[in-house]
Amino acid sequence: MARAEAEPLPASVPAEIPARRRLRRLLWLAPLLLGIAGASVAAAIATIPEWGRWTLAGTALAGISVLAIAVLVGPAARRLAGERHPLTPTERQQMTATERVEAVNAARHTLIQAATGLVVIGGVVFTAQGLWYTAQSLDASRQAQRTAEQGLITDRYTKAVEQLGSTTLDVRLGGLYALERLAQDSPRDHGTVYDVLTAFVREHDPKPSVKAKDLPDKPATDVQAALTVISRRDGTRAVRRPNLAEIRTPGAALRGANLRDATLNLADLTGADLTGAALHHATLIEATLIDAVLTDAVLTDAVLTGADLHHAGLSASDLTRADLSSVDLRGADLNLADLIGTNLTLANLTGTNLTRAKFTEATLRVTNLSGADLRGADLIGANLSGANLTEADLRGAYLGEVVGVTEDEIRKVALVDETTFFV
Repeated sequence: MARAEAEPLPASVPAEIPARRRLRRLLWLAPLLLGIAGASVAAAIATIPEWGRWTLAGTALAGISVLAIAVLVGPAARRLAGERHPLTPTERQQMTATERVEAVNAARHTLIQAATGLVVIGGVVFTAQGLWYTAQSLDASRQAQRTAEQGLITDRYTKAVEQLGSTTLDVRLGGLYALERLAQDSPRDHGTVYDVLTAFVREHDPKPSVKAKDLPDKPATDVQAALTVISRRDGTRAVRRPNLAEIRTPGAALRGANLRDATLNLADLTGADLTGAALHHATLIEATLIDAVLTDAVLTDAVLTGADLHHAGLSASDLTRADLSSVDLRGADLNLADLIGTNLTLANLTGTNLTRAKFTEATLRVTNLSGADLRGADLIGANLSGANLTEADLRGAYLGEVVGVTEDEIRKVALVDETTFFV
C-alpha cells in the first residue's frame, strides 16, 4: 500500500525542486563560463606573446569541452532516456539493492566515459594548438630570417658602393666584384646593381673633353672590370636595359659579352673585341665601331642606324632583321654574314667583303655597293632600288627575284659571269 501511495510523487516533483538547487548549479557554471569568456577575450585582444595567446585559446577550448561533456552526460542523457528531472529522494528509496548497484555502476561507467572523452578531446585540442603554434613559430622564424638577410644585403650593398668611391684601384675592384656577387645572391636587387655598374662606366671613362685621337688604346682597369661584370649578367633576371650610351671605351674586351637589349647609342667602341657577343635587340645608333671585331656576334633585330663600322670584322655574324640604314661599312668583312631581312638603306658598303653573305629579302635601297665583293652571295628577293653596283663582284651570286633593278642594268655595271644566277 505504501508503494502504491508513493507512485504519484513524481508528478509533483517539478514543483518541489528547491530554488537553491538551481542556484547551486548557476554558481557552479558561472566561474566556468566567466573563465571561458575571459580566456577567449584575452586570447583575441590582449597584448601578449604568441605562446600565451595560444595557451589562453587552448584553455577556453578545454573549458568548452568540459561544459559540453557535462551537458551530454547530465541533462541531455536524462532527456534522451525520458527523464526531465533527476530522481527524488523518495524515488531512490523505492529502488531495490540490485537497481542501486546497477545505477552506481552505470554512473561509474558514465563518468569513466566522460573522463575518457575529456582526455581525448583535450589531447586533440592541445595537439592542434601545438601544431598551429609550431606553424606560426616557423612563419615568424622565416620572416625574421628574411629580415636579417635583407639587412645583411643592404649592408653589403652600402659597403660595396662606398668602395667604388675609393681612390685605391684594388678597393674599387673589390667593390665591383662584391656588387656582382650581390646581384647573384639577391634577385630583387639585380637591376639596381647593374644600374650602379653602368653608371660607374659612364662616369669613369674619358670625359667628352678628351678628343677621339687622344683616347687610350684600352679602358682603365676598373672600367674594364665593370664592363666585364656587366657582360656576365644573368639575362633571365634582367628587368632593365643596360644603359651604356655615350661610353668611350676603345679597345674594350667584351668577348662573348651578354649585351642583350643594351643601349649603346653614340658609344665609342673602336677596336673593341666583341667576338661572339650577344647583342640581340641592342641599340647602337651612331655608335663608333671602327676596326671592332664582331665575328660570330649576334645582332638580331639590333638598331645600328648611322653607326661607323668601317673595317670592322663581322664575319659569320647574325644581323637578321637588323637596322643598318646609313651605316658606314666600308672595307668591313661580312663574309658568311646573315643579313636576311636586314635594312641597309643608304648604307655605304664600298669595297666590303660580302662573299657568301645572305641578303634574302634585304632592303638595299640607294645602298653603295661599288667595288663590294659579293661572290656567292644570296640576294634572292632583295630590294636593290637605286643601289650602286659599279664594279661589284657578283660572280656566283644568286639574284633571283631581285626588286628595283633589271638583269641588263646589273650586267652593265657589275662583274658577272656564267655562275651568276638571275632566275
